[in-house]
Parts: sequence; structure tokens; C-alpha cells
Amino acid sequence: MFVDSHCHLDRLKLDKYETGLDGAIDAALEAGVSEMLCVAIDLENIDKVIASADRYPSVFASVGVHPGTDVGEEPTLERLLSLAKHPKVVAIGETGLDYYYSEDRKAEQQDRFAVHLNASKVCKKPVIVHTRDAREDTLDIIAREGDIEVGGVLHCFTESWDMAKRALDLNYYISFSGIVTFKNAEELRSVVQNVPLDRILIETDSPYLAPVPYRGKPNEPKYVPEVAKCIAELKGVTVEEIAEITTANYRNLFNRHV
Repeated sequence: MFVDSHCHLDRLKLDKYETGLDGAIDAALEAGVSEMLCVAIDLENIDKVIASADRYPSVFASVGVHPGTDVGEEPTLERLLSLAKHPKVVAIGETGLDYYYSEDRKAEQQDRFAVHLNASKVCKKPVIVHTRDAREDTLDIIAREGDIEVGGVLHCFTESWDMAKRALDLNYYISFSGIVTFKNAEELRSVVQNVPLDRILIETDSPYLAPVPYRGKPNEPKYVPEVAKCIAELKGVTVEEIAEITTANYRNLFNRHV
């Protein structure tokens, strides 16, 4: 069985399912995806994210604000800790730094990232980190503000092996999305070959970044086995082994020992 360690169920394209989200969840389960982590990107929609986790036994949730989001409700430490008490909230995030689109808001992003890391430190739930064009600052802030015992994950990883290695040293996992299947992702595939199997997660980041052979179409959790197939080939192991290992990694990181 597979786990989609990062998806946005509240943003899926559901037109093709007569039963809406029920249909997408059923399709994922039929594809062998036993669990999905629905990741928040703002607090305006947080009730919907948590409601999905409450409704479906196979769905869990995170709470946080994406660095590229124009904030409505500011993610204060108190607010994040309050939301993190929910029994199906297993992580803080997604948070992090994105200088590609929002370079003019570096200081604001850094302050907000620190708040999320401190919330993680207090509630002992790992952090889901988005990083783009901000390698040094991301690692520096994790090292300064994070809890190495709690750790976290660099999700939808597209950076260098050097960054991955330094994140591993900070007790972070590295999560790969459908991007790893893209024809022009040769450098990323070389990173996969270097990351130890016991530190790899797989995700869809749906509805974005559908893997080959679905590239260009709306993504959804049922496609996460395609990511696993690519990683299995790169690692020289079976898809079943990748499913087993990445599921165990997910349970270790997010304290999902069931």
C-alpha cells in the first residue's frame, strides 16, 4: 500500500466524479493508496482541510500557511498550537520560504517560518517545508529555530543533493513528487539516487504536478504509485519495496504507528 504524504484535497478537480471528493478518495484507495495527508496552505480554508480528515479514516491533516500566500489570518503561535491539538492533525505546515515569487517579502516569510518551527517545537509535530530559491536561508532557519528531535520534511523537493544532505543532517526527510518523472528532471533523479531509502517520502502535491503519463492533467492522490515506480527504477528495487519503505517512513515521521 502507498501513502500520499502531501496533497491538497480541498483543491482537487472533482468534475469527473459524480460523488465529488468521495469519488477521488475511493479512486485512491482502489489504486492502493491507503492514506493521504491533506496539507493546509492558509487558515481561511483550514476548517475544510480538517473536515476532510474528520470525514475519511484514510485522511489526515496539517495546519499552516504557505510562504507564497497573501495572508488573511496571520498564523500566530497560539493559533497554530490550538489547531495542532486536533487528533487528526499530524504536522505543522506547509510553511517555508519562496523567493521565486515573493522576493520582496523575505523578512515577513522568515518571521512566519520561525513561528511555524516554534509551534512544531512546542507541540512535537513535524514541519512540512516548501522551499524555492531560498536554500541557505531555509536551512539556517531550520537549524536555528527547529527541533532536531522532531524534524520534518522538505516536500516536493527540486533542489540540489548538497541541500538534501544538509537537510538529512537536520533530521529531515526528502519528499519527491511527480516532477521526478519529468523528462527534464535528470538532476533531481540523481538526487533520488543519493538519498537513503529510509529518508524518502512520496507525494502528489495534487492537484498540481501530475506525473508522467498524466502530465498536464489535474493531479490526484491515485497517481502517487507513478512516483513510486520511478523511484523504484532509480533505486533498483521493486515498487512493492518502495511502497513499504515510504509508508514506514511516513509513519515514523508523522507518528502514525498503527
